[in-house]
Amino acid sequence: MNLSKLVGFTLAGTTMMVAGGIGTTAQASCEVGAGTTVRPVEGTNLEEKFQHLVVYRGLEKMGYTVGDPQEVEYQTIHLALGTGDGDFTAVHWDPLHKAFFDESGGEGAMTKVGNLVEGALQGYLVDKASYDAGITNLGDLKDPANAKRFDADGDGKADLAGCVPGWGCERVIEHHMTEYGLRDTVTHNQGAYNAIIADTIARKEGDKPVLYYTWTPYWVSGVLVPGDNVEWIAVPYSSLPDGRKANTSFDGKDLGFEVNSLRVVANNKFLDANPGARKFFEMAKININDVSAQNNRMQAGEDSMKDVEKFTDDWISANQAEFDSWVKAGCEAGS
Repeated sequence: MNLSKLVGFTLAGTTMMVAGGIGTTAQASCEVGAGTTVRPVEGTNLEEKFQHLVVYRGLEKMGYTVGDPQEVEYQTIHLALGTGDGDFTAVHWDPLHKAFFDESGGEGAMTKVGNLVEGALQGYLVDKASYDAGITNLGDLKDPANAKRFDADGDGKADLAGCVPGWGCERVIEHHMTEYGLRDTVTHNQGAYNAIIADTIARKEGDKPVLYYTWTPYWVSGVLVPGDNVEWIAVPYSSLPDGRKANTSFDGKDLGFEVNSLRVVANNKFLDANPGARKFFEMAKININDVSAQNNRMQAGEDSMKDVEKFTDDWISANQAEFDSWVKAGCEAGS
């Protein structure tokens, strides 16, 4: 027996020793992270808390102490990780946040690890009536008559409910505004997204035309439902800031944004010192529909931290075998 492979772990209150690594039964845990406090960095959206809590629960199962997270905007998240002022985040949008990543030290300071949530879409949508009337492409709004259809403030220009400065999506939208020649006919409204989209939903409920940007997973698409009361519209051709070249098509329609994965990004020194955490980050995956379901429940009123924690614990229980396999792999790597 190779004693270097003899690892202790806890199961249902009983410490067990298994040759070759961690056992595969439910609720496996270990102490590879004992004595280490992890410093997470989150965004400012409570809708992103669920995916972070899943990761925190796994790290805790491996013996880590998870410190109180810093809550900052996306660009600052990457700056904190690049300078070593934080250890990891679970809300790096890849490739949307590429510029933030590169400008904060890039691969010399940080690493993108695993693909926590895959298949995240972004793009522009209009109400179904406008789509059926022929507004199917963002380029259609170069026509002042088409743009006026979405005029919410009486200035004759279309009002686009857009992206919060500092999120990354605003750089793509601003690029599109210039690239597609929309400056004279479209206003990109920026600010607190929840307030802007609430106005958009109110207009739609009043049977008025709407034009907005959104993303998935997010609760908005449970209220303004693509294929039902709204539709994704295409862009004239693929064009991204910084000369980026990527596939921006989804289901036969060019949405203008790459399909993203929500990934863990971690400081390299932290990863080098914590191979168990690194392996857990690599293994963890959450179905995008589960994130949307949690976001929809928040919008319906289950929006306290207690509610989010309960959803997280219920989700882990419903996916216990898979969750335990991530912990098992992390414990073995960390041993």
